[in-house]
Order: sequence, then C-alpha cells, then structure tokens
Amino acid sequence: MDAIAQNHQAQGSLAALMGHVAQLLRGRGAHPARTVVLVPYAQLMGQARKAWACAVPDGFAPRFETTMNWTRSRGGFLPGPQDLCFDTARDLLTAQGLLEQAGLAAQRELLAGRLVEAACQLAGRVAAVPPAQRPAWAHRARGAVVAGLEAPALALEAAVARIALEWALASSYATDALLTDDLDAELDCLVVLEGFQAEPLVDQIRARLAHKAVALPLMGTPPAGQVAWHEAQGPEDEAERAAACVLRHLEAGRAPVALAATDRALTRRIRAMLGAQGVRLRDETGWKLSTTRAAAHLMTALQACAWQASSDTVLDWLKHAPAFDAGAVRALEKALRDAGLRDWASASARLGPLPRHATLVPALDLLREGLQRPRALVHWLQGLRELLQAGGQWPLLQGDAAGDAVLAALGLAEDGQALWASLPQGGCRMGLADFSAWVRDALEAASFKPRHPRDEQVVVLPLEQMLAQPFAAAVLPGCDEANLPASPEPPGPWTTAQREALGFDSRATLEAAQRAAWQQALGMAHCDVLWRRGDAAGEPLLPSALVQQMQLAGLGQAGADPRALRPVAPCPTPRPQPRAPQLPVPVLSASAYEDLRRCPYRFFALRQLGLRESDELDADIDKRDFGNWLHAVLRDFHRALAAGPLPPGPARQALLDAVAEAQTREAGLPEDEFLPFSAGWPGLRDGYLAWLESHEAQGLQFSQAESEARVQLGPVQLMGRIDRVDSDAAGLRMVVDYKTENLQVSRDRVKAPTEDTQLAFYAALLEDDTLRAAYVNVGERETRTVEQPEVVAARDALVEGMLHDLAAIGDGAALPALGEGRVCDFCAARGLCRKDFWA
Repeated sequence: MDAIAQNHQAQGSLAALMGHVAQLLRGRGAHPARTVVLVPYAQLMGQARKAWACAVPDGFAPRFETTMNWTRSRGGFLPGPQDLCFDTARDLLTAQGLLEQAGLAAQRELLAGRLVEAACQLAGRVAAVPPAQRPAWAHRARGAVVAGLEAPALALEAAVARIALEWALASSYATDALLTDDLDAELDCLVVLEGFQAEPLVDQIRARLAHKAVALPLMGTPPAGQVAWHEAQGPEDEAERAAACVLRHLEAGRAPVALAATDRALTRRIRAMLGAQGVRLRDETGWKLSTTRAAAHLMTALQACAWQASSDTVLDWLKHAPAFDAGAVRALEKALRDAGLRDWASASARLGPLPRHATLVPALDLLREGLQRPRALVHWLQGLRELLQAGGQWPLLQGDAAGDAVLAALGLAEDGQALWASLPQGGCRMGLADFSAWVRDALEAASFKPRHPRDEQVVVLPLEQMLAQPFAAAVLPGCDEANLPASPEPPGPWTTAQREALGFDSRATLEAAQRAAWQQALGMAHCDVLWRRGDAAGEPLLPSALVQQMQLAGLGQAGADPRALRPVAPCPTPRPQPRAPQLPVPVLSASAYEDLRRCPYRFFALRQLGLRESDELDADIDKRDFGNWLHAVLRDFHRALAAGPLPPGPARQALLDAVAEAQTREAGLPEDEFLPFSAGWPGLRDGYLAWLESHEAQGLQFSQAESEARVQLGPVQLMGRIDRVDSDAAGLRMVVDYKTENLQVSRDRVKAPTEDTQLAFYAALLEDDTLRAAYVNVGERETRTVEQPEVVAARDALVEGMLHDLAAIGDGAALPALGEGRVCDFCAARGLCRKDFWA
C-alpha cells in the first residue's frame, strides 16, 4: 500500500467516525451548529474538521473543541490576585507569599516550586467539581491530603499539601464557565470523543448534560502493522538510527512521519540531525524556554551582576552584549587571562588603568552595582530591562520568536510591567540571588515551540497524541526501561491512598493508557521501534517491558541498519615540515630551547610564530599553581632571612609560616580549593627547614632569588630567571632550581647531562667554569638535593648545540613535527600539526 493510500485510510477512519456523529445528530434531532464535539487534544481539532468536511460536505458543521479552547471561546475570565493562574512566574511568587503567611519563610525558596506543582495537580480535581459542591468536596479532601504524613519528619510535606489544597480551593477557574446551568440551553448535543485517559472535567460536564451528552471511542485498537525494531549501542547511535529511519520513510514517499517524544535529550538530537538534512518538521512538544539562546542572553547578563561573579561570567556577558566595544573586550580578556584573575570582584581592583579598557571596567562596575541592592519585583524588572538595553541585548530579544517568549514569560514588556505593578506580587522585595532564581525557575517551567512549516514532513509529538492522526509511518525512539516504563510512575508526591481519596489517576489507569497508546502506535502501517543498550554514562539499559512483550508475541522483526554507508576516500594529513629562516628568535629561554629539542615544529609554532594558548580563567587550583606559590614563598622567605638572619629553630618556622600566609593572601587563592595543599604544608615546611640546615652546614649560603640573567650568544640573547643562587665562602656559586615533582623524575633529569636542558642553560647564563648546579626536590615529607656534577660540560655541549641549531634554522633547515613521546600529550600546538590525522 503506498503512502497516499495509507494516509487516506487514516483519514477515512476518522471520516467514518464523523459520519457516525452526523447520523447520531440526525437521530437526536440536534442541529450541528448547536453541537460541540470535544476532542482529547488540540491537534485533533483541525483533523476532525477535515474529516467532517469529507463525511458531510454540505450543511452546517459542529464546533470541534478541547475543554481549554471551549473555555477561551466563552471569555470574560480574569484570575484574582492570589488565584492559581498556571503562570509559573506569578504562581511562584504567590506560593512564596503563602509559605511566609504559614510561618515557613525560611523554607520558601525550597518549598515554593513543590507547592506550585502540588497545587496545579489538585487544581485539576477542584476545577472538575461544580462551585456549589466544592465545600463538601473540600471537607473530605482536607483529611485525605495529610493521610500518612502525621510523622514529625514529614511536617514540611504535610504543610505543603495543606497549603496547596487551600490555595486550589480558594482559586477561581476559567473552566467554571463550562459548569454553569446556561450551558444546557446553548447546546442540542455534546459529543465526547474519548482518548486514552478520562478527564475529570469532561466527565463532570457529561454528568450535567446527561440527556444531551454521548461518548464515542475515538479509535479502536488497530492490528499491528509492519514493525521493525532496532537495538542501538548508545544515545548517539540511537539518534542516528532514528533519524535514518525517518529519512528512509520520506524517501519511500511515506509522509508525514510521527516521531515519538519519549526522551527529551534524544529527541533534540534527532531533530538537529533531521534539520541538517532540510526536513520540514513540526514539534508539538517544544522545549524548555530556558534552553533557548534568548534565555541564555538574559541569564548571562543577570549572572554577571552577582557580586561573586567570576571573570568568565562577566566576559561571557560582554561577548553577547553588542553595545560594548569588541576590541576593548578582547583586551580585557587578555589582561584577565595573563594575570589569572578568576573572580571579577578582585579583578576589577587589580587590573589597573590599561588603555583599551580604562573606561570599560568602571562602566561595568557601575552597571553591576546598580543591580546588587534589594528591591521590589517591579523595580527588578525595570532594572533588568535597563541592563539589557545598556548592553544592546534588548533589540536582539524583540522580534525574535524565543526572545518575545522570554519577555512575555517574565512580563518585561511595558504592558507586562503594568500588570505586575497592579498585583500584590509586584511589591515582593527580594535580593539579586532570589530574583535570579525566580527568573531561572520561570524560564525553566515555560515551553517554547518554534514556528511550524505549512507542509510538514515529520511531526514530533507524545506517544498518546498519535491517536487518530493520519500518519503514514511512526518512529519510536527511546523505548528502553527508563524512558518507556510499562507502568509509569504517577506524578506528584501523593501516596496511593491519597491518590485514591482525591480522585487522581491510579497507577493501573496510567498503565492501561500507556499500553493503549503503545498498541495504537504499533498499528501504524510502518513502525520503527528503537532502544539502546546503555545510557551516556555507560550504565546498561534493557528494552522496555512493552518491547519485550512485543518480541515474545512475535510482532515485528529486527530491522537492518537504516544508515546508508558511503565511501570516503582517505585523505591523510602530511606531517608538517616548515622552514622559517625569515623568523629569527632574538631572545631564547630555557623553555624555548627545550621546545626545539623536543619537537622542532613546536618551536616553530610557539616561538617563531609567537602563537600561545589562552589559559583557562575558571580552572581549579592544581599542582602547577601550588608550585608557583611555593616558589614565591621560598623567594620571600630567603630574602627576609638574608635581611634579618635567624638561627635554625622555631623562629625560622614562624617566619616561613608568616611568609606563606602573606603569599596566599596576595595570590588570592581560595581557602577551600587550596586546602589539599595547605593540609600538607606542615610536613613540607619541616622537611625544607631540615634540608636548609644541612645545606648551610656544607658552607653554602643564600645569595639571590628569582634573579633575571641575560647573556649574548652569537645572534641570540639567552634569557632566564633562576630560582636561586647560593655561594660558599670561597665564592663558588651554586645554581638551585626548585622542583615539586616526584623525586625519581628529578633524578632521571641528571642521569644524562646532555639531555637535560634547564640546569645547563642556567649555567650558560652565569658564565662561570667553577659552577655547581642542582635540583632541590621539595617533597611533602622531605627535601632532597639532586646535583648535576657535570654541569660545566653539559653547558658547553648545550651552547655548541644551540649555535648549530640556530644556524641551521637560519639556513632554512626543516622543522618537522616529531610526534613522539609524552611531549605530544600536553602540547599546545597539537591542533596545528594535526598529528591525529597523519598517514
């Protein structure tokens, strides 16, 4: 059967039902214009109208409605100031106020979201009770909501349940317009097309219009169609297979295709893959408004104004705010990264008056300070609007579909601010953290649906909404035990007894609806069922129990991999061998020459071209930071000790501790992150002081620390900063380089004198033929000296090698990428040499 015939068959079944409705109306003497046909979900209204037009091409048509659409058509409803209005932004503030009135102000941030969720669930039951009967229903419900919550440990849960019930009872509802007596006079007939689950409000309307109401099953249970199932390895494999299944159906002329939204993250992956192929797609589920670019613009601006904001957060805002000069922002970022300033509060004070951002930093601080004082909500909204306008982000939001949704969700437009000003919630006073949390929760709860194409090829929708829709094929991804349980967990915090007393759907009811929707989906002419063996974290997953039952019943068969293989000709990247005689290096450091010895291409990229890797601002403190801190502590300690000599003992220990504390404050190291290193400081300190005493006993005394030395060597100047230089009574100098690495690594450095660059290079800077040199390995328990006894010979060989290498580079020698050893694991130039793509 081709796709057109399949589509006509699906339309025909609904048209046949509409023909039955027409006969029913004639038999009852009901006029179609005075008839309402209630459908279970909004997307079916248009399909039902088309089916009626096919079945009854002439004459009047009934009104096809859902309960919400029918309510809106009756109009005239405005929620009260404290009513539950199903607008998360407003309801969260109302919930916080109710919690304060109940004496739970300290827990309002924790409980507000739970209170809104519980109240919305109860509202569905309360709204289905006629207003005159609600007092009697409330009397029974007040005992039910706290049943089983009598224990003191559950006091907060009981309080939330009680407040939620009273809030739902005190609220008025737009759907009350469907429970009035005049509804009977307006209608000749009410036809309810039943879906998979009963709706309490619809049941109540049917009961009130018993003599005029009739219920019809929307569709019967169809036999299974052509089912293929696919077992994927993981989420990415499953997304690729699902997208390929959709494309194969479209290539075969089967459209539209239903794509079940069982796993939000998986669906977004599939949607992105289909979008890249130009597939016209309509998404009935949408996604959270908080995940849109517009919401990210707004939240980034808010987060940058927090007093504890990181430099990365402020930079992120500046890069998305077109009002700020891009050149000044780049200069500011470079200054922050060069100085390693993670926190903006300290960064703005320590940056100094740099020319490119001399006016940018004060302007930023002025904007940030303006949003750090507590105020009423209406003033917060005005301040946020002014902040977005100052950053040039306001025009980006206006006119954009997601941006307009963000402004509407928060009431940031002028009419929205006027509404907040008229509500008691608008006067709610809060700080920046509370306001930011409210904005985040409001955007998280709101849903964004992009504009739909007119002639869609794929429709993304929940499994239960495939009912009675004319799909030519269905693709059901995410059919694993986690995303498609045979018996879904009932929503909300309610116990089984509470659910039964309050009239909520039981687990058995939810399971029956799930199974019915599953059977309906399998009844498509073509259906692909997909699941994965493991989740993104590698945890194993089983197929859903529904899938296992399908397989045991012999339905369907394993489908072939729908992805089409295409030949790709190998095109390896040749190993780079640049020549750069025109790029001389006038100043050479020990680390620069070490790069040349380890990998000539690394020297070419980082030293001759001058490329460098940007340091991360928001990185945790690591051993490199500790090493820099320790070098600074020992430098200041020995300088202080040289200025005022102290004998070995407690006085030296106290001086070293004082210098360490001062350096920690100066470096701005967070106490919590530095704790693993500070915890080992006493042992390291005592070990170093013991080493220093034995070192001085050999006649060696501290001479200088962190001394910069330069010496001309032919066409290049050698430059370096030596950690420490000691000397004895005869004037013999000893170069000392601190290491915090494993002791064996330091010992390995001196085993082959000509392979170790650092000590030999420092020896070349001092030009002394009687020089000594050693690594001082500062460990957590003891400090050891690892001396290089052949440092003078190593220095001479190093100088000869440098002259030879630099001359060769000047003559145009190749600088190949070696791609050998551990040096490649942490090389900043690896992305340039393309080692991972060599032949």
